Amino acid sequence: MLHLRILSPSILTQDVLACLVDSPAVSGIAVTREASVEPVGDLVVADIAREGANEIIDFLRDLGVHQDGSIHIEPVRSWLSRSGFEAEKRTPGSSADSVVWADVAQRSYDDTELNWTYLSFMGMATLLASIAIVIDSQILIIGAMVLGPEFGAIAALGVALVRKRPTLLVRASRTLVVGFVLSIATTTLFVLVARAVGWVVIDDVTGPRPSTAFIYSPDKWSFIVAVIAAAAGVLSITSAKTGGLSGVFISVTTVPAAGNVALGIAFGVGTEIWGSTLQLLLNITGMAVAGWATLAIQQSVWARLSARRAAAIDRFRSR
Repeated sequence: MLHLRILSPSILTQDVLACLVDSPAVSGIAVTREASVEPVGDLVVADIAREGANEIIDFLRDLGVHQDGSIHIEPVRSWLSRSGFEAEKRTPGSSADSVVWADVAQRSYDDTELNWTYLSFMGMATLLASIAIVIDSQILIIGAMVLGPEFGAIAALGVALVRKRPTLLVRASRTLVVGFVLSIATTTLFVLVARAVGWVVIDDVTGPRPSTAFIYSPDKWSFIVAVIAAAAGVLSITSAKTGGLSGVFISVTTVPAAGNVALGIAFGVGTEIWGSTLQLLLNITGMAVAGWATLAIQQSVWARLSARRAAAIDRFRSR
């Protein structure tokens, strides 16, 4: 169940109410006239089944409500309502499987903002990964994977392609490139300092590292893991069930590969640089392709369900 809070210009309120009243996915509507001061207009609130949210939101966007007013979409964690239960029964599809595209797009824009917080997490994660490689610690590698914020930007690439958002595509690509370049540069400087004071030596980079060797040795399994992890991550983002997202962060070696690139640059070890760069590109490519494919399938499925919902609305109106 979702809760809509709409600040509607008065001239559009009747159309907004007509849309909500006509939809079988809506279980409750309330309106307060002249309640909104900025923007000037009315306050409309409604409870809707998650499965029918896209059609309602798209209609409100087509009306232009978001231009002079606003549309807030909030998940309802717990609710008791017979009419809500009946609205979910009337609306084809599953609440857990439904994709609210406005929410997905908003999250993608938020996750691809190139800000100090994002760069800080990227820098700290890459630095932690380089330390983990030097001491050959799988525990620290996992910590670096969890700390890295790059998955949101990678998933946004798929959202941009499926939803045809070129601005988001450019924004996500820029965030990824700048984030990895700056984090590798910062970590390289740290490693150079550590090398100068004798904390890290060449044997730490070229010697046997049985626990972390996979970072610079990409193979077919690297790509397969990236594909599975990205598909699971996208499903966690788009679905009402989000339990699988943490598994993505400890599955794909993007940040650890970046950390090893920094070590290779600091010590001039070409094999480490090349192997880790290939691992990084392989993982990002696999995740981006899998994210796009997962979203494309979801959009195709929900397009067919939208046709079923349109038929359900016609039946509902004819009663």
